[in-house]
Amino acid sequence: METSQALITNNAVILGVLATILGFVFYTSNLKRGFWGKFYSYVPALLMCYFLPSLLNTFGIIDGSNNDVYTVAKYYLLPACLVLLTLSIDIKSVMGLGKKAIIMFFTGTIGVVIGGPLALLITAAVMPELLDVTGPEAVWRGMAALAGSWIGGGANMVAMKEIYGAGGDIFTIMVTVDIVVANIWMAVLLYMAARHKEIDARSGADTSSIDRLIERVQHFESEHSRKPELNDLMILIAFAFGATGLAHLVADIAVPFFIEHYPGLNKFSLHSKLFWIIVLVTTIGLALSFTKARNLEAVGASKVGSTFLYILVATIGLHMDITKIVEAPKYVVIGVIWMAIHVLLMFIVAKIIKAPIFYLAVGSKANIGAAASAPVVASAFHPALAPVGVLLAVIGYALGTYMAWICGQLLRMVSA
Repeated sequence: METSQALITNNAVILGVLATILGFVFYTSNLKRGFWGKFYSYVPALLMCYFLPSLLNTFGIIDGSNNDVYTVAKYYLLPACLVLLTLSIDIKSVMGLGKKAIIMFFTGTIGVVIGGPLALLITAAVMPELLDVTGPEAVWRGMAALAGSWIGGGANMVAMKEIYGAGGDIFTIMVTVDIVVANIWMAVLLYMAARHKEIDARSGADTSSIDRLIERVQHFESEHSRKPELNDLMILIAFAFGATGLAHLVADIAVPFFIEHYPGLNKFSLHSKLFWIIVLVTTIGLALSFTKARNLEAVGASKVGSTFLYILVATIGLHMDITKIVEAPKYVVIGVIWMAIHVLLMFIVAKIIKAPIFYLAVGSKANIGAAASAPVVASAFHPALAPVGVLLAVIGYALGTYMAWICGQLLRMVSA
């Protein structure tokens, strides 16, 4: 096993550094005058929570891939966050967002499915050597795995790797492409989120359904809000981590069962522990939203959930190495073209149906990144909208394996 050469390797120190960065960003972003006031008028605070940790990894201060902080955030804080964000959701209001949200989500999926083969065709026309490699290290196999990540997230990426037999080298390269390209697009989305009102005003998009959802959430909060006591916060923690623990328990039973008795269902992500955990905690959270537990929003359920989410954002940023763009240019070019096709299709459809930029952003990230990033982007528009990102991300998980498999078949045909 390789020993990390990073300056900081202690997990507790890494968590402390990330917490300090988050505290610094939130403190400075609330200074409305002077340098910081001007700075944050151009640069979203959420983007800084993501970008600053990436510098630590890029310059070798912290090795983003050789610590346990991201694992803890992904397997414990993310599920707990999803419970707290979904238990306060108003299902009726979310459904009232209308068909535009669903149209934009499926547009994002189609953009990934057709974008991969087109990107490979375009790039191979200039660099035909990309098609010369056969066997497990073939480019198309790695791209099939990347399609899994871009339609559903990491669990589907691993599923596609196994289904199409992608070799370790090409898979590692595509993980790099995923981190670089998807994170650059996320940064763009966060930037647009900070200016969504101007963008929607110019496009003439109808944002009334979104405004009504935010208004209803705020009205509910103003009617029921009260100063949280220790008892309230402990109940929040009980729901969040109790549901997380239950999801882990069920996943620990379900995954070995499906591996042993239904090995063929691996292609549906049913062998992925994270898939089970995300689906289960989201289901639990949605079930709680129909009970009195929904009133926990009055004592800050979504705020506590958002705290966990920002820690996750920082750990995701810690995985990005901006120098990778130079190290693997031809593969990054494929990823950029692929993403450009996805984005172009999203903008064309959004223009035709006059969809708000929120639908475009969350529809895209519900595919590319799924539950780990869709609620992050959604909350950048307004904290009340985070559950919309969660719901669409769950659809992404459900469809990811099917659509990524189709994309893989198209990639195989193009390569042949």
